[in-house]
Amino acid sequence: MVKNQTMVTEFLLLGFLLGPRIQMLLFGLFSLFYAFTLLGNGTILGLISLDSRLHTPMYFFLSHLAIVDIAYPCNTVPQMLVNLLHPGKPISFAGCMTQTFLFLSFAHTECLLLVLMSYDRYVAICHPLRYSVIVTWRVCITLAITSWTCGSLLALVHVSLFLRLPFCGPHEINHFCEILSVLRLACADTWLNQVVIFAACVFILVGPLCLVLVSYSHILAAILRIQSGEGRRKAFSTCSSHLCVVGLFFGSAIIMYMAPKSRHPEEQQKVLFLFYSFFNLMLNPLIYSLRNIEVKGALRRALCKESHS
Repeated sequence: MVKNQTMVTEFLLLGFLLGPRIQMLLFGLFSLFYAFTLLGNGTILGLISLDSRLHTPMYFFLSHLAIVDIAYPCNTVPQMLVNLLHPGKPISFAGCMTQTFLFLSFAHTECLLLVLMSYDRYVAICHPLRYSVIVTWRVCITLAITSWTCGSLLALVHVSLFLRLPFCGPHEINHFCEILSVLRLACADTWLNQVVIFAACVFILVGPLCLVLVSYSHILAAILRIQSGEGRRKAFSTCSSHLCVVGLFFGSAIIMYMAPKSRHPEEQQKVLFLFYSFFNLMLNPLIYSLRNIEVKGALRRALCKESHS
């Protein structure tokens, strides 16, 4: 193994090993999805910035989620689109490590932001009279900065552990540079990496998901006690959209990273990665625009203002 070990300078991204016509079809389809993801999350971000009625802690966290959902696909999708046009295109070792770091940073940050959004809804619905005292702008900014910092530091730990590993040929990655894909190429004992990945999954997936479920169990009980039909409908509208996003994101991530790997063949893993890191982000603005009364109202006001002008 030592004799075969070489200094890695690049990895070969295999992508989807399909016929040219199907690859061109996928290129067009993924380009459309990519544009819709950027447009949808950009619209959410623009509405929150322009509409003063959305300048609340809940939409402050939602704006950060939209930023993550814009940055997330920008890290992986352009490379994937290039690979569909030019299969087997290499990526440098430094570029692969950078892509892995950004992929993990955005994933961790999204998990923590979803927890903050559930906490915000818990305080707003279960303790409405104390909401303005507990969820101040200073607290919101501090929690948002903490989420970004923790997400980046945890990603840095993973990448640092990667850099100590030797890589032997063939240097072929199944789809794009992602933690599990790169780890398979190491020709040394990856026990420590696997332990850290499992611990991170418990900390960043299972723990936050439990907090979200506890928060929403209290929220559901509080909603059922609301006497006003309009108040109950408004509370359920904002919470149901968030629950849909939480279920899609955490569900696909847990299946991808915590389910036994023998159950997921390589081609199936590509589909799971696409759903986890691409389709979820495209669905988020659609869910928030269709299920959230305040976002739909802000969109109508923006369109009416544009038509009048």
